[in-house]
Amino acid sequence: MTTASTPQPIRVLLVDDDPLVRAGLSFMLGGPADIVIVGEAADGTEVAALVERLTPDVVLMDIRMPSMDGLAATEQLRAREQAPEVIVLTTFNADEQVLRALRAGAAGFLLKDTPPAEIVEAVRRVAAGAPVLSPTVTRQLIARVTDGERTDTHGSRARARLAALNEREREVAAAVGLGQSNAEIAAALYMSVATVKTHVSRILTKLDLNNRVQIALLAHDADRPGPA
Repeated sequence: MTTASTPQPIRVLLVDDDPLVRAGLSFMLGGPADIVIVGEAADGTEVAALVERLTPDVVLMDIRMPSMDGLAATEQLRAREQAPEVIVLTTFNADEQVLRALRAGAAGFLLKDTPPAEIVEAVRRVAAGAPVLSPTVTRQLIARVTDGERTDTHGSRARARLAALNEREREVAAAVGLGQSNAEIAAALYMSVATVKTHVSRILTKLDLNNRVQIALLAHDADRPGPA
């Protein structure tokens, strides 16, 4: 029985059109006492109603599904008030659709062959408000995927949004865009890790972003050259 001193388990919704994948995820996430699978869906069209009824904390979302893909379902979910966190599932580690999901507000992504223990830990991290992309993975993803998306419009819009930040916040945003950890940013900008965390929180609030991955993408966009 859950008491006032016992944390509520993390409620997880599985969304994948492959029943074998859902069964595997359900098996690996069904063991830890702090995680509970509250439901499953085979297509993005089922997600909104299930989230409304089951109130999951985290949604594990496949990218490719027949009627509504994971991208559209993620955008739909993240537009809700009190939206659950979303982790996208993919078989590719630098898929353009993964980047779109991150822009839509997903907290990160997992490869479908990720070791079970890492998937469990990723669910815990996301439920606690942390993205599941390490700085190294963030750098690789941005470098490999956004090269195919370079447009003057992206850069201009990003620079206009970053103009709402003060100078120090822009410096922190640029460092996040390089995939630096809070400790690395603190050392480079001569401030404490606590101060870096405060700046990151303010950036998220001012720019209405969900996580530091979105800060990194915005900073990367802003660094693109404008029209000649």
